[in-house]
Amino acid sequence: MLLPMSRKSEKKTEIFAAGGLLWREGEKGRELALVYRKRYGDWSLPKGKSDKGESLEETALREVEEETGCQVRMGGFLKCVIYEVKGRQKEVHYWEMEFVSEGGPLDEDEVAELVWLKPQEALERMTYETEKEILRVRSSLSGQGG
Repeated sequence: MLLPMSRKSEKKTEIFAAGGLLWREGEKGRELALVYRKRYGDWSLPKGKSDKGESLEETALREVEEETGCQVRMGGFLKCVIYEVKGRQKEVHYWEMEFVSEGGPLDEDEVAELVWLKPQEALERMTYETEKEILRVRSSLSGQGG
């Protein structure tokens, strides 16, 4: 029996990354962390590329802690988003996360600012539609509005 050959148009994932929706109880109620990345000029969820030999869960925890300066607790898996960057396929995996404590300084090489916003405020500030959709779905499931 012959197996079908893969189409040349199908791309193999070359870049793996992970991050999360980091929540805390703040002065305004439940708030989400967003970071401003000066390199890209965007407002986004904290995330980053996997290091060699690192699991996606380890990447998510490391990147969120580095980019926010917070100690966090990992929650459930939310979604994987796949898109193309400079002709290469990138997969970004997102988890739910909870703020535990302030942990240290932001990774200033990547992040210029960290803000905590209510879900609707975050939606208005976020740059990427794929991340907005994750927040919309998550907010409606948890009854947090959005």
